[in-house]
Amino acid sequence: MNILYERFMLFIFTLILLVVIYGLYDSWYVFSNASDDSYRKYKPEEGQNISDDIPITEDMVAWITIDDTNIDYPVMQGEDNSKYLNINPYGEYALSGSIFLDSRNSGDFTDEYSILYGHHMEYKVMFGALDDYLEEKYLKSHSEGTLLVGRTDVKALQVKVFAAAKVNVFDDSEFLKPDTKDIGSLIKERARVYDESVPASGRILALSTCTEPVSQNRLIVFCYIY
Repeated sequence: MNILYERFMLFIFTLILLVVIYGLYDSWYVFSNASDDSYRKYKPEEGQNISDDIPITEDMVAWITIDDTNIDYPVMQGEDNSKYLNINPYGEYALSGSIFLDSRNSGDFTDEYSILYGHHMEYKVMFGALDDYLEEKYLKSHSEGTLLVGRTDVKALQVKVFAAAKVNVFDDSEFLKPDTKDIGSLIKERARVYDESVPASGRILALSTCTEPVSQNRLIVFCYIY
């Protein structure tokens, strides 16, 4: 009887150990994919054309960089907003997904309000880097960025962070709709951090991410496009 009990307990402990090992491996695997920066060697340059033979798929419409942060990614756009949730810029399955433009937006960023989405990853990877923008001092000191747009004759647009907010996908759904009217006034009204000193521009770019793994809340950082 004691031998059966010992074997049963050994089986249970072994099973628990395997589950822990798998959990650690899974976390490492997700993080290693999210922190992969191999695509940065394909970052376009202003005035040049993007070669058709680079491994990043043709769904890349832009490249977003926020200076002095980890945000330096290709921007993808699928036929819907689910395609790049778990697909990386190479078109491969990855839980970390890609940074992607709302499918309802124009790929040339001429809309009055454009929305980028990205997963909230640990260690400030992907859009996990947005957390710090809820502090006014950080927002003001990390507000400069560049948006490289297009695949032919790439255009460099400047972006300037001016606000950050936490919103609910149901109560504040207008922040996640590219056709929302008078979005600038809504941002000023509901932002947690708002920099009045940033000169207003007609076009606004929103960087949106989840605040928790399973949550209705979103953290959104707002930029003017110049």
